[in-house]
Amino acid sequence: MYNEKITLNNGVKIPQLGLGTWFIDDDKAADAVKAAVELGYRHIDTAQAYGNERGVGEGIRTCGVPREELFVVSKVAAEHKTYEEAKAGIDETLKKMGLDYLDMMIIHSPQPWVEVNQSENRYVEGNRAAWRALEEAYSEGKLKAIGVSNFQIGDLESLMETAEIKPMVNQVLCHISNTPLELIDFCQKNDIAIEAYSPIAHGEILSQPEIKAIADKYGVSVPQFCIRYTLQLGAISLPKTANPEHMESNAKVDFTISAEDMEVLKNFKKIENYGAASSFPVYGGKM
Repeated sequence: MYNEKITLNNGVKIPQLGLGTWFIDDDKAADAVKAAVELGYRHIDTAQAYGNERGVGEGIRTCGVPREELFVVSKVAAEHKTYEEAKAGIDETLKKMGLDYLDMMIIHSPQPWVEVNQSENRYVEGNRAAWRALEEAYSEGKLKAIGVSNFQIGDLESLMETAEIKPMVNQVLCHISNTPLELIDFCQKNDIAIEAYSPIAHGEILSQPEIKAIADKYGVSVPQFCIRYTLQLGAISLPKTANPEHMESNAKVDFTISAEDMEVLKNFKKIENYGAASSFPVYGGKM
């Protein structure tokens, strides 16, 4: 699975399986990156908000694989809604990571986290301003691709009204029991690749016996089954782990879910509670 790639709308190829690094501490991030790269991962995803860009950058620089063979992604802080803030943040990320360029950088959220699930303000002008900073960094060669995260259809439409460059990806919460089919369809029709974060629903999907029963039918683990599901949606999948054994297992997804089972999974009952993670805005909580 390590070598499967999707071509973005600017011709750049992105590995379809990546390593998410949310909740990996900065002092452990380098080792996690190096372990993933040694296994065969070539796509590493971080963010300014994760607080581990320095460690991820160290792992990229010291992993022993040529930089051009790796696809490194970070995210503009959700709070950066001016051109100046976003521009400074992009440059700070490059400096912190010790890299000359990023393969992609994306706006982390259309709203600052403190307003997610609480405000109707979609920060149209702020996102346009942050996007201008990304477009500029892209034109300067600092970024090889640019995109967004957690954007809904209306957010994308308002951004594209003034954008000179169309977003290349939209990274969203996507997993069995939470599949935003309308948004995925909109993005795919507009040649915007979908990236699925939390493909294993932050672990909560492991407590769904119906999903385990279907995974058992294919002779795979629930995490493997969940990752395969997002890949078959045509998405880029970003399972997060610092455990090398889990990294290796997560990549063993060379099987096919039947069309019938895919339809069942697309409409699987929605998870009502993400457990301890429910407080995070991406899972419906409030800061």
